[in-house]
Amino acid sequence: MIEVHGLTKRYGGALAVDGLSFTVRPGQVTGFLGPNGSGKSTTLRMILGLDAPTGGRATVNGRPYAALRHPLREVGALLDATAVHPARSARHHLLALAVSNGLGARRVREVLALTGLEPVARRRAGRFSLGMKQRLGVAAALLGDPGVLLLDEPVNGLDPEGVRWIRTLLRELAAEGRTVLLSSHLLSETALTADHLVVIGRGRLVADCSTAGFLAEHAPTDVLVRCARPAELAHLLRAGGAVQVREEPDGSLAVAGPEPAAIGELAAAHGIGVHELTVRQASLERAFMDATGGSVEYRARSGKRTA
Repeated sequence: MIEVHGLTKRYGGALAVDGLSFTVRPGQVTGFLGPNGSGKSTTLRMILGLDAPTGGRATVNGRPYAALRHPLREVGALLDATAVHPARSARHHLLALAVSNGLGARRVREVLALTGLEPVARRRAGRFSLGMKQRLGVAAALLGDPGVLLLDEPVNGLDPEGVRWIRTLLRELAAEGRTVLLSSHLLSETALTADHLVVIGRGRLVADCSTAGFLAEHAPTDVLVRCARPAELAHLLRAGGAVQVREEPDGSLAVAGPEPAAIGELAAAHGIGVHELTVRQASLERAFMDATGGSVEYRARSGKRTA
């Protein structure tokens, strides 16, 4: 497991991480989300011993990362896919990492095949596209066959096939009982991949719950209703105890609470013709914006640009 207890980090007078505590458990993919400037990268760096915390602690399998004798065999990490010597081939980059942790060349061949880099194994990394560098970074993270994985924006630069590949890979690794922490700004992909979410804002914990629970709390499912007499149906729904009935600009209704069948039956009982009843699933983007709206550090103004 990854355990974070009261983790705090100050840079001079700036508080980047503020008493953060959470646990990343095995057997599931945990999404690590937060707006820019929320402290995600700083937290990951402290877990991996790259930054020293001002207070609190972070451990992997009960020990600080620096205390791990062969860290690649316990923790695989991808923080910056471009952090590769451009003159080294993919194979030599992985071989150097393997030797440092007592791993053999056979494992290098295995991860090159697993990440689809076998055909370009002898090509210099400086000639790789960003997507290929991401695959190389994932290969390095998997090199020691670790039980714990921390990946920061692993789908950045990948094509659709690559995005699907990394999603499938992470879910398979979690199904094997490994601990997977995934940090990403691509919320639609996180919704498909993550079973659990840890959401932070301004260095503090905002949510630590299942993905389904987070969606239910911050972006509940509703029913889109198009009918002949929307104002009348809206009145009937409110009188019947609907949690929310919102009249949309196009004349449709957004209804939370009643099931579609109940809405249709109510409309039929009062002779109101219904043209559409569509269940709208909540999006992670909507839930994330609702949960972190007060924690956004950089907010652009809407409207047209003036000269």
